[in-house]
Amino acid sequence: MGTALKKKHGFLDWVERTGNKIPHPFILFSILTLGIIIISTICNMIGVEILDPVSGKMIGIKNLLSSEGIVFILKNLVKNFTGFAPLGLVLVMTLGIGLAEKVGFVSALMRNTILNSSPKIITFMIMMIGICGNIASDAAIVVIPVISAFIFLSLNKNPLAGIAIGYAATTAGFSANLIIAGTDALLSGISTEAVHIVNPNMSVSVVSNWYFMIASTFLLAIIGTFISEKIIEPRLGEYKGSKKMEQEGVSPLEKKGLRVAGMWTLAYIALITAAVYPKNSFFRNSVTHSLLRSPFLKSIIPLLLVLFLISGISYGIIVGKIKSSADVPKYMGLAIKDMSSYIVLVFMIGQFIAFFKWSNMGYVIAVAGADFLKSMNITGIPLFIAFILLTAFINLFIGSGSAKWALLAPIFIPMFYFLGYNPALTQVLYRVGDSTTNIISPLFPYMPIVLALAQEYDEDAGMGTIISLMLPYSIGMLIMWIILAIVWFGLNIPLGPGVTMFI
Repeated sequence: MGTALKKKHGFLDWVERTGNKIPHPFILFSILTLGIIIISTICNMIGVEILDPVSGKMIGIKNLLSSEGIVFILKNLVKNFTGFAPLGLVLVMTLGIGLAEKVGFVSALMRNTILNSSPKIITFMIMMIGICGNIASDAAIVVIPVISAFIFLSLNKNPLAGIAIGYAATTAGFSANLIIAGTDALLSGISTEAVHIVNPNMSVSVVSNWYFMIASTFLLAIIGTFISEKIIEPRLGEYKGSKKMEQEGVSPLEKKGLRVAGMWTLAYIALITAAVYPKNSFFRNSVTHSLLRSPFLKSIIPLLLVLFLISGISYGIIVGKIKSSADVPKYMGLAIKDMSSYIVLVFMIGQFIAFFKWSNMGYVIAVAGADFLKSMNITGIPLFIAFILLTAFINLFIGSGSAKWALLAPIFIPMFYFLGYNPALTQVLYRVGDSTTNIISPLFPYMPIVLALAQEYDEDAGMGTIISLMLPYSIGMLIMWIILAIVWFGLNIPLGPGVTMFI
């Protein structure tokens, strides 16, 4: 198979050449930040301004190289970094999820869930577990394709199909999930920073896209299963390679660890449920006594942190990964260490957003863009589709989801805001485009890992092999996800608890 697919692909060659010219996200945002400084100076000098539809006053672009601008830069350099909303949320989630991943709880849970599934529904289960695997961030992208290849081989199916569906689930379906994940915290933090450009009193909650993402999880799992069984597996045919099945199930000790962790986790969930259930609970909204805009939803990050700590620590003790209390902070430290590149990137992203906001460039662009779209009568569904496709295209060249959203959010959230759309809707549309083209980008950092895995089963497999396997998933999932967004908008279904489509 691999040899047959090793052909020249003009478009893919162009994508690779172009993508290789794009610098590291930190350098990219450094260049963009410098660009904002220069552009703000030029626009201020020529008197660029626009009528504010809210106040009725003229708003101009402020010069970052003026005495006021230089003082702002120097005075707020540290604050722009430490005060960047997503940073604290992501690091807190990493402490819990990272501990659970480092002691092996996440891997064992995934293997136990998938291996205990019926062969008739195994493809669907891999899709479901893979999509929800983003709760462990990038760990699932490494773990799930390996496990699914083994499962397919053990079921006398082509292991390359297992790699394909594992990679598609964890990567093309990365934004979806049945529960709140680190992605929700990261994106909602950036969205909140962006909407503050036009409305400092508005924020985007971590649960603002929850309902839509729950539905997306089931939809993508169904579509992925259909593509795998009807397109990918028949195309690959019978596996004729020499790779032998290597048993890698869940050991008795790991099963015991999962049982103990499960009991402690259920006890914790029961405790939280008991605290939330009473109508006069301190976890509920003090006025409406509901969970909408309640302390419970506002406390979801620390509650999830405790959940993962309980699961990870109880599992780690049983399997022997945690032998003393000192092992707990050790694993947390290792998890944070893995986030070092993200922390470095956040420093420059924080400056970019702060400079962009202070200069009024985002506000002016948003108002001008909204006016242009209104004059062209480009609103609603055509606008949504155009934004999703733009995001999907950019995603081919810039793999970091946080970097892309930090670039797009300050422009499109205010623009959509002035068209009357909730920032949570803009964030949903971004998530659709951001996920689906990861699997066909030669520049995605996990593409080489998946290629190396495929070569274990087919030594002739190349980049063209991976791209051709993933293209049907990418196109199919993108189309169906867009349709879901259109239907959701048409029926005006809440995107999350108390979160409507419109402002």
